[in-house]
Amino acid sequence: MKKILLIMVTSLMLISIAACSDTTTDDDTGAVETTPTTTVYKIGSLQLVEHPALDAATEGFFDGLAANGFVDGENLEVDYQNAQGDSSNCETIATKFVNDQVDLIFANATPAAQAAASKTTDIPILITAVTDPESAGLVDTNEMTNTNVTGTSDLTPVNEQIALLQEIFPDAKTVAVMYTSSEDNSIFQKDIAVAALEASGLEAVEASVSDTTVIQSVTESLIGKVDAIYIGTDNLLAENMPAVANVANAHNLPIIVGEEGMVENGGLATYGLDYYNLGFETGRMAAEVLNGADPAEMPISYLPADDCELIINLDVAEQLGIEIPESVLAKADQILE
Repeated sequence: MKKILLIMVTSLMLISIAACSDTTTDDDTGAVETTPTTTVYKIGSLQLVEHPALDAATEGFFDGLAANGFVDGENLEVDYQNAQGDSSNCETIATKFVNDQVDLIFANATPAAQAAASKTTDIPILITAVTDPESAGLVDTNEMTNTNVTGTSDLTPVNEQIALLQEIFPDAKTVAVMYTSSEDNSIFQKDIAVAALEASGLEAVEASVSDTTVIQSVTESLIGKVDAIYIGTDNLLAENMPAVANVANAHNLPIIVGEEGMVENGGLATYGLDYYNLGFETGRMAAEVLNGADPAEMPISYLPADDCELIINLDVAEQLGIEIPESVLAKADQILE
């Protein structure tokens, strides 16, 4: 009886080993060789909305993972989801990822990150395009997260952007700061911009929007009241930048913005981050987590100032009837024509 039990146990162990291995037979000796199968990690990718900056960050994220050995279709299985700008969709998608027991969640933009963090404290969450994770309630501090969340901040050089506005428009006296009232990241940047404007002796006019239906009317309300508009990396306004630009540019009201995609869609200029590089850094951090690093002990990462680029849209300048100073053109990294 004991011999039979021993044979049964041994057989089960061999079956178990075979299930976790690929087997090959040596043609010369006939010996069976086993090699461990590759672990496939499931990743849920949640992006708030489609627009160039966030798209670039997502591309960079998966390129960063691939550069560190984690490739979609090989050892990664990725569920790509886009919330189409709807916070309730973020909640639904985040719940799906938790139910699917993914190994890691990539959350692109603040509402996406907040939705994911509200659904799980166990699954690692790698965030990007979140201006201040601490004030967004995602981490204890940006220096030591102490949560299942880590990643990268897209805090742009707001002070330098305000200085750029002054260099192009030295006679400006009043500047509107447009922002979305429901976006923590936008409020955070608005406060920095207002402080920078006031410190420079300019009057700041706060102009908030709540959704797409009021963007045109809010922009129209600024005509004749301000000399320029400033918009940071606001997700709603970035997605709807053409709606702002169509009104402002038609009335010779220049817009200094937070990132390249907004310049391409009607903004005059920016001194901003490369969102692909931002996503790539997040992908590198994600690879560390998949290799065993603890997100709670990983500080929020920021791109170095050298990664910021001065971008100018000369087509918009021509439409506005203004001439960009040579001192600005000379240091531009990109000139769009």
